[in-house]
Amino acid sequence: MENRREHVRTPIKVPLRIDHPLHGGLMAATRDISDGGVFVVIEDAHRLLRGGELVSGQIQGLPGEAPLVRMRVVRCESGGVALTYADD
Repeated sequence: MENRREHVRTPIKVPLRIDHPLHGGLMAATRDISDGGVFVVIEDAHRLLRGGELVSGQIQGLPGEAPLVRMRVVRCESGGVALTYADD
């Protein structure tokens, strides 16, 4: 099977707060991260998020406040959601 990923993924687990316009703040953890996006472990992600939706994310637990990053939902699975960094 050919790997067509543009960016290399790095496995890393950090707490992440996702702010959704309808559901408010959701606490989750990352599974991996790349220069193009992040995969976040969320139970029943397909019930909470839809492809194309814009959300904001912020890493938690750092010594200082992390930046708030706008992201777009790319794919929902039973165990989580793939998010790409949004420029718009």
